[in-house]
Amino acid sequence: MQSQPRFEKLSVARATSPTGIASPRARMMVVTLFALTAAIVFMNRSHADTGLVRVQAAAESPKDAAKSPAASSPTTAALDAESMLSAIVRVKMRAVPGARSSSTLGPERNGSGVIIDAQGHILTIGYIVNEADSIEVTGGDNKTVPALLVAYDHATGIGLLRATLPLKGTPLPLGQSAALAIREPVMILPAGGRESASVAYVMSRRSFAGGWEYFVDNAIFTAPPTMNWSGAALVNREGKLVGIGSLLVRDTMQPGSPLPGNMFVPIDVVQPILAELIQNGKRSGPQQPWLGMSTEESQGRLFGTRVSPEGPADKAGIRRGDIVLGVGADTVQNLEEFYRKVWAIGPAGAEVSIRVLQGPQLKEIRIRSIDRNDYFREKSST
Repeated sequence: MQSQPRFEKLSVARATSPTGIASPRARMMVVTLFALTAAIVFMNRSHADTGLVRVQAAAESPKDAAKSPAASSPTTAALDAESMLSAIVRVKMRAVPGARSSSTLGPERNGSGVIIDAQGHILTIGYIVNEADSIEVTGGDNKTVPALLVAYDHATGIGLLRATLPLKGTPLPLGQSAALAIREPVMILPAGGRESASVAYVMSRRSFAGGWEYFVDNAIFTAPPTMNWSGAALVNREGKLVGIGSLLVRDTMQPGSPLPGNMFVPIDVVQPILAELIQNGKRSGPQQPWLGMSTEESQGRLFGTRVSPEGPADKAGIRRGDIVLGVGADTVQNLEEFYRKVWAIGPAGAEVSIRVLQGPQLKEIRIRSIDRNDYFREKSST
């Protein structure tokens, strides 16, 4: 069972390929990735002629595949697939007693992670490992080892782990998510081996605002959806990591246009802070102010859907059901406006004035923000 923020679960069938992939270059990209998928499907078998013929047939079906590397060298494709899959681990976490995130995410969570270096560092999505008491990671060889939480960067949503014992896996190199084109084929690799791997398409690149005080620029939206999205690797045609799986969403093309799929955190927002996360456990500089209130957009208004118990908003008097009208003297109508105006006031610790409609009363409530990391509970050092 995947662990994720509470979203409506979607019952979706495996969609056919989106239209619009017509150019020879695009077709070759599809061929290469489908060849790689075929290699993954058959990689558990020996490199007998039958397996290789099937991989080669998958690569050579379109005419444009004649010059494809996958078509000319199916053995290499199979080896690349095996190497990529070895970088994917299953992440299992148990939260600390009394974890504040357990009410929404549960006390036990599962997902995927990606080995990114020889030191055993693993990228995953942060909500899986928030407030962890214990973490285990299981490689493709079914060997399970303990892991430590190195960092959870709330601004990007990325979690960073380190395996305490060696894992048998080849680190997946980091790519450039900015280079992804719309309708470009990509691979989604969650834990679970060849059966879980799938091909998808980049449907859009746009900002994403989550109701839990989360915003990311240039998020990657893909379709068709995978049901094993939490922490899954998004891999480009070069076999490089370009995103980490975050959510199942209803509208991958544009807001309001239903086409189910997944949202991935782009690797480009992680790379500039990765060295800091590894060395210091957090990014340098001031931290974003956090209010502890979840909101939802509806018809040009922001409705309060949840207030974190004992958080800044709760202590200041914000209540579930409040309608957020503005920040200071500025009116806000959507999540992005709301967050940008709050974060522009100052770093964590800044006082934020929120105008809300609370029942029939119009109120201005002053909230003393905090660093989100200070709210969540850490594992005891004793």
